[in-house]
Amino acid sequence: MKGLIFLLLLFSGLIMPNERFKNTNEEAEEKSFRDFLKWTFTNKKPELVAIDSSDEWKELDSGSTDYMVWIGHATYLINKDNLTILTDPVFSKRASPVRFAGPKRLIPPAIPIDKLPPIDVVTVSHNHYDHLDIRSLKKIYKANPEAIFLVPMGDRRRLERKGIKNVKEFLWWDDIEIKGSKFTFTPVQHWSARGIADRNKSLWGGWFMQFPNRTIYHAGDTGYSEDFIETRKRLGPPDLSLIPIGAYAPQWFMSYSHVNPEEAVQISQDLGSKQSLAMHWGTFPLTDEEVLEPPVLLKKALEEKNLDEEYFITLKPGEIFNLSPQEP
Repeated sequence: MKGLIFLLLLFSGLIMPNERFKNTNEEAEEKSFRDFLKWTFTNKKPELVAIDSSDEWKELDSGSTDYMVWIGHATYLINKDNLTILTDPVFSKRASPVRFAGPKRLIPPAIPIDKLPPIDVVTVSHNHYDHLDIRSLKKIYKANPEAIFLVPMGDRRRLERKGIKNVKEFLWWDDIEIKGSKFTFTPVQHWSARGIADRNKSLWGGWFMQFPNRTIYHAGDTGYSEDFIETRKRLGPPDLSLIPIGAYAPQWFMSYSHVNPEEAVQISQDLGSKQSLAMHWGTFPLTDEEVLEPPVLLKKALEEKNLDEEYFITLKPGEIFNLSPQEP
């Protein structure tokens, strides 16, 4: 259940002026406090159900390579070309600044945090609580003191204050090479805030990962924009894209910063992605759509565009996705 106190903490930035970063269209999401209250007091209560998960991940061992597992929300475990990567690691029970309130997980992380393999790289797309979970990052760092943490500009000190080292921060189009693979921070349409006074003081974006044998794009959290066309122009079409399909209702309030399934398919096409995987649904009850609606609408959008279901897949949490070179 979404608590009013939590929402005030998380969304109060909507009435704050944009103090630092803007989207590439030079605009910022500036909902009025009246809009915020309208949504808070009229929002629907979707049925809180658990989506199906898989224990397939338990087949992995220390010798496993070339795989990916959706752990939940925007958290993916990726193993490719001698690197093991975690995207937006959130393992806490709530996506919240406090432990007693805020959106509570509908499903546990598909892989418990203490069962993860050794991690080389952690990518963070932005600092909202459902993407930057400082408690999880501290545990990951403690288990992997040599891991490199890649964060948007403005968030490095947040991690360093918690004792996390090896933190690199990025502006859009900045990149870093790690063990022969390149990570580039790319623009998306969103915003940032952790409290009531830090609206847009840190950046937000996606991560384009160029491995020797494959390219993977993680879109973070985003509304629909021209950014994905520009990403394709600059970096080329990715082999695989991880794109959000949830947290879009009500459209009048959410559409600027969250895509619906139809827009997610368009993002995949704008990128020229060979294949895409869904994320950012079925884990936290953040918005008004029913928990099980996003994959239904995704299937409908693919049918309307005459695209095969394999073009944009919805994995079960815990299911293994093969990244071996011979796979498409």
